[in-house]
Amino acid sequence: MDNDVSAGSVSTAVVGRLALAITLLAFGLGTTGVIDGVGASDAVTVAHYVGGVALFLVGLLALRDGAFGVGSVALGALWFTWAVSDHGSANAAGLFLLLFALVALTLTVAGGDTLGQLVHGLLFLAMVVLAVAAFADSSALAKVGGWVAVASGAVAWYAATAALAHWPTALPGRAAGRGVTAAG
Repeated sequence: MDNDVSAGSVSTAVVGRLALAITLLAFGLGTTGVIDGVGASDAVTVAHYVGGVALFLVGLLALRDGAFGVGSVALGALWFTWAVSDHGSANAAGLFLLLFALVALTLTVAGGDTLGQLVHGLLFLAMVVLAVAAFADSSALAKVGGWVAVASGAVAWYAATAALAHWPTALPGRAAGRGVTAAG
């Protein structure tokens, strides 16, 4: 995080990323079916309150910070909607997931820090794979999408923890070519 970022901005970013991480991990692990007897529907309560309500409220508090606040509000609204909807037909679910993917794509290209872009990029990929799985009625593709959601949640968790623990959030830079040394 930048040194110019206020303490409130860091706090809302950490809380927002933790809320997104918890939601993505619960949703992703439920979708993969890796835990016996746990499915995506078991993540509804987490998606409703943590991914929906908490992320939405964090976004409202961070609206003045630009893209992070807007993204948190949008993702919170989408998670809330996913949690309270009956999911209708497979095609309706696929359409909703594609719309979710478009928001994630917008957040990916909107910029921000590298970890945030990675979180949103993986979220975009997960939602596209899950949408295709819904349209094709493919449980194998749904599991792949779930694992991508888990990866996105893990990166979101790392980003939040790194901000608090002062862990590295960027790869070290490298000189342009062989034998190039930095001046100064």
